[in-house]
Amino acid sequence: MKACFMGLGYIGLPTAIIAAKHGVQVTGVDINPKVVELTNQGKLHIIEPGMEEMLQEVIATVKFKAYTTPQESDAYFMVVPTPFKGDHEPDVSYVEAATRAVLPLLKEGDLYVIESTSPIGTTEMMTDIIFNERPELKDKIYIAYCPERVLPGNVIYELVHNDRVIGGLNPESTDKAIEFYSQFVQGQLHKTNSRTAEMCKLTENSSRDVQIAFANELSLICDKAGINVWELINLANKHPRVNILQPGCGVGGHCIAVDPYFITADYPAESKIIASARQINNYKSFWCAEKVKSTMLEFELKNGRKPVVAMMGLAFKPNIDDLRESPSKTIVGKVMQMCNNADILIVEPNVEEHKTFKLTPYQEAFNKADIVVMLTAHDQFKTLPYDKNKVILDFCGIYKK
Repeated sequence: MKACFMGLGYIGLPTAIIAAKHGVQVTGVDINPKVVELTNQGKLHIIEPGMEEMLQEVIATVKFKAYTTPQESDAYFMVVPTPFKGDHEPDVSYVEAATRAVLPLLKEGDLYVIESTSPIGTTEMMTDIIFNERPELKDKIYIAYCPERVLPGNVIYELVHNDRVIGGLNPESTDKAIEFYSQFVQGQLHKTNSRTAEMCKLTENSSRDVQIAFANELSLICDKAGINVWELINLANKHPRVNILQPGCGVGGHCIAVDPYFITADYPAESKIIASARQINNYKSFWCAEKVKSTMLEFELKNGRKPVVAMMGLAFKPNIDDLRESPSKTIVGKVMQMCNNADILIVEPNVEEHKTFKLTPYQEAFNKADIVVMLTAHDQFKTLPYDKNKVILDFCGIYKK
């Protein structure tokens, strides 16, 4: 079987590589020529442990090749971004563009799958586009929505071992999609319809967002009450039916920080808790920035000079290079705007350079800093000793003091 993956980002590229590793003849497509060039050289343009070696293997065995345009295949997978437009309204134009790109190549018996996070009804919308442009394909191709459930940094294992929801436009499409994913997924493949599969993906990440919002709200209360939130949560979790997540400086990435809006945009009256969770998690980054600003002012008043501040981390979660929707990046930007003459050292060990921020090695920044702001719990930061001579703002639980 030949498969064409439209989009070689944080999900599309690993999925394409895993499929190729399991014997599928894979074409990977990205509109960025640099990504295509690097990929064909066996170089990963993202950070994902173990994935580059696997990429080199499937290129060497001629099971995978990247292009800037789609190639004729038996199965087509839309794995492109779904950004916002207006006031957090989902924009499916990338999914539509990818769909229109493969339209001329579709033939009877082909499988068309959307993996991109999508608002409810997107699969049906793309189906209408396909059949309006290619009416001869009606009832002759298989169409499904099949979202991923993976954690960056552990993608190789999770793409294979996690359960997966398979939502076909009809039962025949569900079965056809299951036939494909069974080639490399060892987890259980759960049958449903496309609308339920779309909502399932949004529900999973909205649920996580609500749980994180509870932890973040607790951290605000504890700061005001003079209570160590890390100790509190540890103690509360001793209860056999309580499992509170860890707070942070907000919520980032292109799943948990984004997917809830796909529900609230279409169902604003019914999604009050989901909307409130989004507000709380967004507010946490503003609160952290204000905390840094006030700590800097206190230091200056006490010591008669401006502090050197180390902002530790830009990625939205530990040990990756993904800065999308990152609250850490938001906090750094806001602190720099509010304190434009300050000596601020910005650290992100998983990124070589940044278009906006000048980056400093983490040990150098830590040693020079009067105030250390822990934003992302990278493993490198956990090796740094707690220094009582520095002011440490630990928003991500490195020291939990």
